[in-house]
Amino acid sequence: MKMITPPREECIYTSCYCEENVWKLCEYVQEQRTCPTEEVYAVFVSNERKTIPVWKQKSGRGSEPVVWDYHVVLLHVDQKGEGSVYDLDTVLPFPCPLSTYSREAFRPDQGLPKAFWRKLRVIPAEMYLNTFASDRSHMKDAGGEWRMPPPPYPCIETSETKMNLDDFISMDTQVGCGKVYSLSEFVQHFGGK
Repeated sequence: MKMITPPREECIYTSCYCEENVWKLCEYVQEQRTCPTEEVYAVFVSNERKTIPVWKQKSGRGSEPVVWDYHVVLLHVDQKGEGSVYDLDTVLPFPCPLSTYSREAFRPDQGLPKAFWRKLRVIPAEMYLNTFASDRSHMKDAGGEWRMPPPPYPCIETSETKMNLDDFISMDTQVGCGKVYSLSEFVQHFGGK
């Protein structure tokens, strides 16, 4: 498995800002040309209720999943069609084969209450770099205080907008960019063998 990012400990990382961490990984791939950007995707995981369990997370306790409102990982599908997941919040290897990640971190939806079934919005890296924007307002409480310290670099914005994070988190196929999959469709399509 060829590594397309710096080692985990050298990546730009801010806890609780997974969407920006993945944006920075996509930016690195594009700038360093570590692989064709067409092989790389930002993957938003959420659902209508914004309650998605993810196992093997650093913030998890023992064998229990962390229930996020959403989570974002980078997916690399190489020319042989083999998928690797880059998740800066996991205790699994970095990168991790998609088959291992889907088995260990996602686990099947069957056996979970429907409220916890995951959907995934898969966005090509270049599209993500050109369209994503966040003013980080979702990380402030009612009094305007940070819930978690923000990244040290300026907010990510485009010429069109300063904030469209909700369009990426939404699993409504009529909203946002990229393609929305059920978990089983995602695993089947991207080859979690």
